Amino acid sequence: MVGPAISSELDEKKVTVTQTTRPGLDVIIPVFDPGLPAEEDYAEEGIWPELRRAEASHFALMLKDELEKTNKFGAVRVTPNKHATGDIYIMGVIDESDGESVEISLELYDISGERWFSKSFDHTVNEQFHNNYRNKGKDAYRPVFKEAAAYIVEQLEDYSAKEIESLKNLTAVRFGANFSEETFAQYLETDGDSVTLIGMPSKDDPMLVRTKAIRVRDELFIDQMQLQYEAFDEKMRESYGVWQKESQLEVKAASDARMKSIGQAVVGALAIGLAIAAASSNSNNNYSFGKDVAAVMAGIGGGVLLSESFKTSEEARFHREALEELGKSIDIELAPQVVEFEKKTVELTGNANQQFSQWREFLKEIYREEAIPDKQL
Repeated sequence: MVGPAISSELDEKKVTVTQTTRPGLDVIIPVFDPGLPAEEDYAEEGIWPELRRAEASHFALMLKDELEKTNKFGAVRVTPNKHATGDIYIMGVIDESDGESVEISLELYDISGERWFSKSFDHTVNEQFHNNYRNKGKDAYRPVFKEAAAYIVEQLEDYSAKEIESLKNLTAVRFGANFSEETFAQYLETDGDSVTLIGMPSKDDPMLVRTKAIRVRDELFIDQMQLQYEAFDEKMRESYGVWQKESQLEVKAASDARMKSIGQAVVGALAIGLAIAAASSNSNNNYSFGKDVAAVMAGIGGGVLLSESFKTSEEARFHREALEELGKSIDIELAPQVVEFEKKTVELTGNANQQFSQWREFLKEIYREEAIPDKQL
């Protein structure tokens, strides 16, 4: 019989539904490697270093946003380096970004040092993207990060709830070892870059409880840092959108100019080749005046066409230089801040990486002071 059964029938069958939930892994996304070559290669590679450095933070935030949308993870945080505490780490490199095409390479490691994958993702922006009013305020590169997030979720499906719980326990012990190696090293086995959890302190172990409290404060600090990254990203958003649009147009113009120069160069080379072939086909002792003139004129014609192709190449180079100018004023610097933990304060200054290092040292100083009891006089 179709349709819902009456309640008595359901009671008889005693249907039991078992739902398995997995703990969410905390994700650390260090600011991307901007993918900058040796300085002398910037112009040759068509790379604008200041813009790439700004993109390094922007791309990390884009990936964070797409991962959060999946609702498959715990906290997802952008950090200045890979030394923050999390369950998995996504290391990104910018391989290409010119407004028209974007390519990134990602490596994912868990807290044990195991690499889940190493993979590149790319996207070509549709020519009409910026002309569609529905895309106003959208980032033209977002599809590449959406694809990457979906792939990461696929890899996550291979891990059971038990394996994920084990990773989270390892994270807790490794964080503790960062403050008290002598206490927590007994639970870890290290082999090169690989770390294995071989034991676990009891849940009420005072040292574990203490480091967990410190970790909560550490996470709050990094959460606050997210706001600073987002503020920086908001400042560059409008200018970056303009750059993407103008860059796509200029890259296309440069491509068209390059194709034009190739065509003209080929025609010029053919004209010169024909002139040489015509001259070579005659014996050294039997040049005709007409053929000499034809050969010379062909050579001159080829020379003029090749000159035009050089002008077109200069035009293409101008497009690259114009884009380079657009990125020279973009860089990231965090404002100084005073932070407090357990009635102690410290002023953090410099960029995000420097402030994070100062913060961690501040936490270690507090831990060391509490670990040494006052002497009774």
